[in-house]
Amino acid sequence: MKRLLFIFAIATSFVSCISTEKLPEKQDPIQDKKIISSDTLKISDSELEHDIIIIEPGYNSWLASKAKPKGFYNQMHLENNNLKLVREWNARVLEPQKYSANLYEAQIFYNQKINYGYDVNYKLFNYFVYFQNRYKQNLLGGRIPTN
Repeated sequence: MKRLLFIFAIATSFVSCISTEKLPEKQDPIQDKKIISSDTLKISDSELEHDIIIIEPGYNSWLASKAKPKGFYNQMHLENNNLKLVREWNARVLEPQKYSANLYEAQIFYNQKINYGYDVNYKLFNYFVYFQNRYKQNLLGGRIPTN
């Protein structure tokens, strides 16, 4: 199955999130597995053979509570914004001396000629919104898409 974009290593998302917080002395590995599984979002489309996997603490609850509902944006709007956001993201991955390698670790492979479907585009777009707000980043140079 083809892989679309975004397989963040668990360490990456935790390094960027936990490094500023003091961890409790004793950790419960069962609880850790629950956190990881609840903060992992996989969107698959068997017909198109594309996956998007997002591992980001807090994203799922944010998506359920704060994101615009499905259908608010049409697919063309999502695709156009995702294309711009992916280009900027990838540019930042290639400049680790300028942008944090903890935030921009891996490139996203997004081909505008492929129809990834509404669900993949919706989740990707909303991840960018979440990412920019959570980490105080601005991928579009003056305009953060809002939800």
